Amino acid sequence: ILYYKANIPIAIIEAKDNKHSVRAGIQQALDYAKILDIPSVFSSNGDGFLFHDRTAEDNIESELTLDEFPTPEQLWEKYIYYKGIKTPESEKIVSQDYYFDGSGRKPRYYQQIAINRTIEAIARGQNRILLVMATGTGKTYVAFQIAYRLWKAGVKKRILFLADRNALIGQAQRGDFKHFRDKMTMVKNRTVDKSYEVYLSLYQGITGSEEEKNIYKQFSR
Repeated sequence: ILYYKANIPIAIIEAKDNKHSVRAGIQQALDYAKILDIPSVFSSNGDGFLFHDRTAEDNIESELTLDEFPTPEQLWEKYIYYKGIKTPESEKIVSQDYYFDGSGRKPRYYQQIAINRTIEAIARGQNRILLVMATGTGKTYVAFQIAYRLWKAGVKKRILFLADRNALIGQAQRGDFKHFRDKMTMVKNRTVDKSYEVYLSLYQGITGSEEEKNIYKQFSR
């Protein structure tokens, strides 16, 4: 996989030895590209490349010599076209770096897809996005990377992380979201201090009366 920036994949190459034809790996590469949502797909036998361009309406496949392989900038242009990114402002959002803490931690492939697709949708002007992820798949980490990239790009000035249990709020505050440091605060008693930029809260902390907050006790007898 070729990356334009860390965790932003723009092309995939399936390489075989030169006992195979240049197109021998193309179907395998296309299968990977569909899973990873990558537009530029290459098969190679070491002597040249077969280029499958998922952005093209005609002339989808072409053979290239080793010297004709596209530059990173050319592949990036195909990537943003494929993703429907049409303005410099949108491109700035999509190309915003991930957060790295120096530990070497990086998103798993499905987390990377979820983060990138969400950022791209917001860059295209979509304001309501639903991610459905199973327990243990790193939802808090995904939420943090989305929030961080939008915040760092200057697109979102205030961010709310909402959960239904204190344990989840505490886990986020001590874990992934700790990197927001003094920009972050907890919302309590439905009072928002607007000097902060990132807020963590229980659902009950921003809605309803005290009686409504305790209504769940009626169902625990």
